[in-house]
Amino acid sequence: MDKLGVKPGARVAVLGLKDEAFLRQIAERGADVTLGRRRKSADLVFYLAERPADLAKLSALEGDIVRNGAVWVVSPRGRPEVADVVIIAAGIAAGLVDNKVVRFSDTHTALRFVVPLARR
Repeated sequence: MDKLGVKPGARVAVLGLKDEAFLRQIAERGADVTLGRRRKSADLVFYLAERPADLAKLSALEGDIVRNGAVWVVSPRGRPEVADVVIIAAGIAAGLVDNKVVRFSDTHTALRFVVPLARR
């Protein structure tokens, strides 16, 4: 949770992720979590992208986060259609910058996108 920036009281939206261990840990951390629907003024959004079409929603998700918040794009490992370079390109096209990558689980990776400093 520390690597993902989840803090007690953080406003978090989880979209598409059904990982029970992750959901339990985020709740135990004391975050204010919304599951399965978008949330305005979120500190963090965790968004599952399993295919390239899912990446088209990145620009819309920027509007859901506070200016210094982040969108974590979680994707399956080993799938070339949603490889890191594909996700990074989609984030840049959406006007975001990537600044961190973590191993989300044994099967998934997560990339963090933020609003560029010049637009905060």
